[in-house]
Amino acid sequence: MGHRARGRIARGARYRAIHRYRGQFRIEEVSDFLGVSRSAYYAWTKRVDRPDPDWERKQLVLEAYERSRKTYGYRRIQIWIEREHGIRINHKTVLRLMRKLNIRSIARKRNPYRLINNRYGAIHTYPNLMQQNFKTKGPNEKWGSDITYIHTRQGFVYLAVIKDFFDGTILGHALSRNNSIQMVLQADRAAASELQLPTDVIIQSDQGAQFQSSAYCSLTSQFGITPSMSRRGNCLDNAPTENFFSHLKEELLRHIKIKDFQEAVLVVDDYIHFYNHDRIQLKTKLTPLEFRRQFV
Repeated sequence: MGHRARGRIARGARYRAIHRYRGQFRIEEVSDFLGVSRSAYYAWTKRVDRPDPDWERKQLVLEAYERSRKTYGYRRIQIWIEREHGIRINHKTVLRLMRKLNIRSIARKRNPYRLINNRYGAIHTYPNLMQQNFKTKGPNEKWGSDITYIHTRQGFVYLAVIKDFFDGTILGHALSRNNSIQMVLQADRAAASELQLPTDVIIQSDQGAQFQSSAYCSLTSQFGITPSMSRRGNCLDNAPTENFFSHLKEELLRHIKIKDFQEAVLVVDDYIHFYNHDRIQLKTKLTPLEFRRQFV
């Protein structure tokens, strides 16, 4: 066998070949033929014959895993072993052993948003700067951004909006057949078009992938907008924007059946125009834009 042929065979495979045929051929001959030294082969045999130092702990991990009906992750397995056997194993060790055993909890799927990169680019997270304090002294201080879905006979349509918390005006919105970052960016650009830089706008959003994307980070930086993120699963952190969606659904969507995407665009555009220009707010006794024009 030539040098190139030997090079294509993994070193471990060569050691296993020598070990397999050691009774039929002299080790020196097979070693020379496969291009490995005898000392390296003998060192390999010592490693192979050495007992697995993790064997006992692996058995404990497997026992806990099976007793939990394969639902436990590494933290619960650590607790179970300590409770049932009085043995404390570091949770990082339990995780390493589970990976060696190729087992994981069947109760949870892998979360793609825990990866460093997702389909929208690198993940950016932001602190919850508003802390449910939605009070403002004027326009373009605090905004809210969110996404909802609209049912049509041909499937779902998605709507992204930007709302100014000062006067309630919907500054920008966009609809799409997909829950995409492009839809969010389109709504943001529409809202930011009236800003005069520099600006001190804070924009509240949830922790959706669109709002954690590099594109969203770049766009908000471009317009001098500071992102703020709600706590996970806490819709009250963006209550004013959620309130608009409630009005949209109660005053429009639950009373009509929408045929397709084109009709959804028409009816939503029409409602947002009504909401901004004609719908009187009880707090101010003015429409959002009437109140806004007193300050802008």
